[in-house]
Amino acid sequence: MQISHPVVRQLTPLRRLAACAIFLAAAVPLLLVHVSSAHAAAPQIRTQGPGFYRVMLGSYEVTALLDGTHDFPVDTVMTHVTRDEIDRDLASDDLSLPLQGSINAYLINTGNQLILIDTGAGVLYGDCCGRLLANLRAAGYRPEQVDLVLLTHMHKDHVGGVNVNGKAAFPNAVVRVSREDATYWLDSRNKSTAPAFLSSFFDAAVQSVAPYVATGRFQPFDGDATLAPGIHALAAPGHTPGHTAYVVQSGNQTLLVWGDVIHVASIQLRDPSVTVEYDWNEATAQQTRYDMLALAAKQHYLVAAAHIAFPGLGHVRPEGGGYRWIPLNYDADPAKHAAP
Repeated sequence: MQISHPVVRQLTPLRRLAACAIFLAAAVPLLLVHVSSAHAAAPQIRTQGPGFYRVMLGSYEVTALLDGTHDFPVDTVMTHVTRDEIDRDLASDDLSLPLQGSINAYLINTGNQLILIDTGAGVLYGDCCGRLLANLRAAGYRPEQVDLVLLTHMHKDHVGGVNVNGKAAFPNAVVRVSREDATYWLDSRNKSTAPAFLSSFFDAAVQSVAPYVATGRFQPFDGDATLAPGIHALAAPGHTPGHTAYVVQSGNQTLLVWGDVIHVASIQLRDPSVTVEYDWNEATAQQTRYDMLALAAKQHYLVAAAHIAFPGLGHVRPEGGGYRWIPLNYDADPAKHAAP
């Protein structure tokens, strides 16, 4: 190393070497401080990436879409469970209150049709949510490409996303839901017998589907109907009168889109008897949960869950007196596994 300072040039070679060492000892820390300061100045981003995740189901492409997450009031809305049991079950999964709940929807591309199951809350839950359309676009699709919207039920966080500023969010789609659910939620007379905290749900349902009703594109169905090739409705009542699961089959693979069978996995998988105060009929909701869990476990169905942590895709297995959730293994290149 050459140092051209005139004082240094007058030193003997040995003293010159010592001077160089002193210079480096002083300069290196200053350099490190500069580099460290430059890195520390980078601002934190504090946002997530787009909320979509893609898998193949036989020859069908399934895209999970996140509408958002919100503070789920576990300790005030869950019944048949104590606060101590809630804290214990959450702690078992390294969770605690307040707990963020996901609102998930699922886009099925059959090759001939683009079918969306549930639509999120839209504007009905505030700033936390209403991100489904942006995530759908980020996933490579446009709202006008959706041919069919299937609703598991007509609660705000499932029906709200069909409407944007009073207009159809999916302008070319037909919206379908079980007739039992439509009859209940679209009749304001049912407000008088429903819990007060559900009163606004009736108005929200009417307003959300209004553009489709006006154009004849709101078409309720009856029973366990076949709604598209490989897509069948499966009655799953209790949470609402006409709550419906959808069974999606392609090749030898099956997906069970079960809607609101589970709200808080850490609690209700361990004890399926736990309900939520939003349930229309508590006993029926309990029985449906037991039935859906047993079906998914026995048949090894892939499950798409509206309120299990995004993307809400996994399997269930019996464990103790309840069940265990097994998240789907991450696949960075699902196209490799598409059916020929």
